[in-house]
Amino acid sequence: MIEHFFQCPYCWESVSMLLDPSVSTSYIEDCEVCCNPIQVTTQFTGGELIAFTVESIQQ
Repeated sequence: MIEHFFQCPYCWESVSMLLDPSVSTSYIEDCEVCCNPIQVTTQFTGGELIAFTVESIQQ
């Protein structure tokens, strides 16, 4: 697992997340600060993070 820091698209706070470098994925997780849902997309190649995006989910 690797720790990755990013800025929440809702509250703009710095948030950390543990990512599994063995799999590229897309999922929804709540911000640990403001609890709003965030669409998280990761892409790994050879165990290295090559793409990471977070998007707000319109409710």
